[in-house]
Amino acid sequence: MKAFFNKIDKDGERWLLLWFYGFIVMVIFIEVIRRFVLSYSSVWGEETARYAFIYLVWIGASAAVRDRAHIRIDVILHYLPPLGVGLFYILGDVLTLALAGLGFFWSMDPVLVSWKFGSVTDGLRIIQVWFLMAVPLGFSMMIMRIIQSIIRDVRDLRAHRPVFKGHRLFD
Repeated sequence: MKAFFNKIDKDGERWLLLWFYGFIVMVIFIEVIRRFVLSYSSVWGEETARYAFIYLVWIGASAAVRDRAHIRIDVILHYLPPLGVGLFYILGDVLTLALAGLGFFWSMDPVLVSWKFGSVTDGLRIIQVWFLMAVPLGFSMMIMRIIQSIIRDVRDLRAHRPVFKGHRLFD
């Protein structure tokens, strides 16, 4: 069971991103064919692709937090000793954790209002809570990843190892 959870921890977001991205590409492709070949388009295609994209963005934000792949200005880190770099990353993670906590708190209000009043989507006529949950789900995944990052950095600093600096987009 531990191996299963380790696999989800390592690749869960990647598989979700792949699934949502594949879904979006498939739906858009089908809708383009339907619109230009059959002169007919559906309401569900555009709407499901839009909501899948919202989930894709929030899951991607969580994956970027895990890999420290968000855009950042790190010039000052080149001039700090390894301990200073670690403390700087931990400070950034704590501030990001506070921001993600506020984001989670404030994003739950539309979900609860939608749940209370039973609002539905325009085209699909499905309860909107399923789609509004993308934002608090993304923030909760980010919170989990930030806590993991802080724990990893503290362990690295205690063991006198350099902290994980993240993956670079261009090298």
